[in-house]
Amino acid sequence: MRLILLGPPGCGKGTQAKMLCRDARAEHVGTGDLLRDAIRRETSAGIEARREVDAGHLVPDEVVNLLIGERFGRGDRPSRFVMDGYPRTLPQAHAFDSILSGVGMALDGVVMMQVRDELIVNRVSGRWSCPKLGCKATYHIDSNPPARPGFCTDCGTGLVQRADDAPATVGERLVIYHRDTEPLVPHYEKAGILIRVDGEGDIGVVGLAIRQALATRGLL
Repeated sequence: MRLILLGPPGCGKGTQAKMLCRDARAEHVGTGDLLRDAIRRETSAGIEARREVDAGHLVPDEVVNLLIGERFGRGDRPSRFVMDGYPRTLPQAHAFDSILSGVGMALDGVVMMQVRDELIVNRVSGRWSCPKLGCKATYHIDSNPPARPGFCTDCGTGLVQRADDAPATVGERLVIYHRDTEPLVPHYEKAGILIRVDGEGDIGVVGLAIRQALATRGLL
């Protein structure tokens, strides 16, 4: 199973990716964790990324592609994986196609989680996450609260709310998503691997819909 999860910010990609990886024994590949690990290990991509981060800049496509290239260029690259947060742009998608081709791999599917903008705004304002590296569990005060308010159920770390999850910034993030990430839909649709799933139910309902869609294609 080699998948990408696509969808607007706050649709639950991270949660669904972790659940899929647990059930299918696949690796959850998130760019945030890769970025922090590369910076810590001072790889070529990590050095470039630190320079951008220290300058207060967003990490550009070419550096993110280098991060992904490093991970899949290693001997321990995952043969089964779910990509969460990458690719975000059409140039990144083309780069990832080339990276996989270079190591003799191909994507099995791209799951598009469809959620209306107005629902995203409501969801994101209640989202909190665990900042601990290696955990990164996510919660929602209404639909998926932690067992102990304010603390991660999995590891006990105090939860935080990302600055870009504040309601005032969600609209801007959605504009960027529609502009930069939605063009990936026709790209993967043309390749015949796009799988559309209704992402507006609760976590369990959406998870079941994803699994049923994957099973129908023989991917689970």
